[in-house]
Amino acid sequence: TNIGSILASVNPYKPIPGLYSVDAIELYRQHRLGELPPHIFATANECYCCLWKRHDSQCVLISGESGAGKTESTKLLLKFLSAMSQTSLGAPVSEKSTCVEEAILES
Repeated sequence: TNIGSILASVNPYKPIPGLYSVDAIELYRQHRLGELPPHIFATANECYCCLWKRHDSQCVLISGESGAGKTESTKLLLKFLSAMSQTSLGAPVSEKSTCVEEAILES
């Protein structure tokens, strides 16, 4: 659920098909926070928009207990931001995942 710009999420401990797909990235990049159901991509998109449109520095705090999914959430946030930055260069989201994204995600 969203609480303002805060996303409270639960680790489902199982894969949910399509939840973090390229289609989901494309969907959430086209909408503002609160227009679609709560999702980590909505939070990431808000950060991206504030960074580039308002020229405001951004910080994302991801917290939780051990096993809550903090590392996976960080990877998903970086995946979205990487796709957005590559989209700004003119390539479609479906053709993303360059060595830049891989280097960020592996770090």
